[in-house]
Amino acid sequence: MFRRTARLLLSLVMLTVAALAGVVATAGTAQADGCYTWSRTLSQGASGADVTQLQIRVAGYPGYGGVLAIDGDYGPATTAAVKRFQSAYGIGADGVAGTATFSKLYALQDDDCTPVHFSYGELNDCNTTWAGGAVSAATAKSNALRTMWKLEAMRHALGDQPITVTSGFRSQACNDAVGGAAGSRHLYGDAADLGAGPHSLCKLAQQARNHGFNGILGPGYPGHSDHTHVDHRASRFWSASSCGI
Repeated sequence: MFRRTARLLLSLVMLTVAALAGVVATAGTAQADGCYTWSRTLSQGASGADVTQLQIRVAGYPGYGGVLAIDGDYGPATTAAVKRFQSAYGIGADGVAGTATFSKLYALQDDDCTPVHFSYGELNDCNTTWAGGAVSAATAKSNALRTMWKLEAMRHALGDQPITVTSGFRSQACNDAVGGAAGSRHLYGDAADLGAGPHSLCKLAQQARNHGFNGILGPGYPGHSDHTHVDHRASRFWSASSCGI
């Protein structure tokens, strides 16, 4: 908690200094971060691993029904996602990722690269190795990280109130044990089941449409009366008839 608070305070100081200076800050002056540090300002036309890292963190801002490709190319869709992220956090929405944008991202992530309000443990109630699913352990864990950043965007859009994850990655054995569907996206590590809390299951299903989830299943879909399911399947399938979806 102290580390998160200190990082947030440092981020606010950096933003204030940049504003008082009356200049556009560049990534070259950004702080070092325990997870990942950007070393240059990024804008449309850029490419590389640093663009990929940015895309992972703004993938929850693709717009209604959109899915941002994590491909390392800073195209129009990434520019639009960065603008939405900037607008969501009160940063000048120019679609250019510089110090102000990166500082906000640093404040939002822990040293293991997970967003501050979610953890690998929440996305894996099966085993700690991430093995035994439909993909390699490394891929399953990477998919879960992308899910968490989308959920972080969704959480912020819902007023920064908690979102409860009731199920994430499952090995084949874990999936069989709970009666999961054959070919379940939980086997890929890119799915999360969400329980009701500050928000109803329908509210969660409805809001998820804005945050890059191709799969959304909720109340009204068989077997989903007690949770809302989100995932990254290849093509869109939304079904929560009780919620108007």
